[in-house]
Amino acid sequence: MSDAPRRGTAGGDRVSGTRTVRTAAAPRVPPPRTAGERVVLPASYEPSDPSAPHDPSARHELRGPGPAVLRYPAGDLLVVTGLPGSGKSTLMRRCVRAPLIDSQLVREEYAARLPGRLPYALYRPLARLAHYLRLRRAVLDGGPLAVHDCGTQPWVRAWLVRAAARQGRRVHLLLLDADPAEALDGQRRRRRGVSRYAFARHQAAVARLRRRILETGRLPAGCASAVVLDRAAARALRGIDFTAS
Repeated sequence: MSDAPRRGTAGGDRVSGTRTVRTAAAPRVPPPRTAGERVVLPASYEPSDPSAPHDPSARHELRGPGPAVLRYPAGDLLVVTGLPGSGKSTLMRRCVRAPLIDSQLVREEYAARLPGRLPYALYRPLARLAHYLRLRRAVLDGGPLAVHDCGTQPWVRAWLVRAAARQGRRVHLLLLDADPAEALDGQRRRRRGVSRYAFARHQAAVARLRRRILETGRLPAGCASAVVLDRAAARALRGIDFTAS
């Protein structure tokens, strides 16, 4: 990301980042038309050479109340990641205007059919298998898609990138950047928690991803753009759609 202000919303909202990396011109999503909704169109970078410096305009850090809409190219995939309890599922259900693949939805479906006293650990393998099968079907069907990513299974994102590339589509990443205290409070309020060991694994994975985007200035492997949202920016967001041309 760049220290200098970059193209932000149609209403002039601030979008800033870390350092500027000069690079060759890369394909970009055109800027949004002026409209009633404040919109951010994350520019896209074609990662044909993984060793090449990435276009800084493809990285966005949104802090505080910001744009009302994030708009992605039609047919692309969005991966939403962050700590457990950071509000990923809530954000996706409220904002995404496209099909969702969320492991939490699968868990809730199983919980509704099984005895309430049955611990999730006993049926977790079945729920995860159902989630991955659902994800595979949705990706192969084509069309825009938003995917909840726990972040501790790198093979999932790697598979998404490969599958999307074979279809001529791109993968974008959205990182919900909540601090650990906020995420733990979110777990308590939702009465959904993970073990200390699992939370530590999630923390490590998110920290690595955050450093890559914000400190080293590089996009996650295979991703065309990355947006980092804090909780305030996430609360202000009203839509995530896939209508850019």
